[in-house]
Amino acid sequence: MRIIGGTYRGKKLYSPAAEGIRPTADRARESIFNILNSGFVDNWENFRLLDIFAGTGAFALESLSRGAAEVCLIDIALESARRNLALFPKEQKKIRLLKADARQLPSAAEKYNLLFMDAPYACGLTEPALKSAAEQGWLAPECLCIIETEKKESLNLPAGFMLLEERVYGIARFTFARYK
Repeated sequence: MRIIGGTYRGKKLYSPAAEGIRPTADRARESIFNILNSGFVDNWENFRLLDIFAGTGAFALESLSRGAAEVCLIDIALESARRNLALFPKEQKKIRLLKADARQLPSAAEKYNLLFMDAPYACGLTEPALKSAAEQGWLAPECLCIIETEKKESLNLPAGFMLLEERVYGIARFTFARYK
């Protein structure tokens, strides 16, 4: 695993230490960032990313490398993310970690305008986590949401989320949605 673009392009990340962590593949992550840069993101400094089911933290670190103002990583187990975040000492003021069950998030202190969610495949966690993030005030109006699921997994977006487009890369489907 490595950072694909931005300030830290090429920087190697630690692979998952814990069983059950399945990071988004470098090629798929690169494609997602290409899509973001070509139609959704005009200036990364305007974005605050919420990464739910953060795992290794690779997506959040990629966002920081490209200039994101701030990232918040949420996971029930943060060991893999902490290990990779330690590789970025200059960015620590922009990083927030929260150990929490994504299905039952606490009330948000701040809102985020970009969401990345990569729940374990086919475990029924994505929809409850999206609903929790919305209900607990984590998502700013017009928040852009990128939701990774297994390509055959059904996804019913909760009320308040509008489907923009979907893309399939290998075994993964990426759903782009807007939170209203």
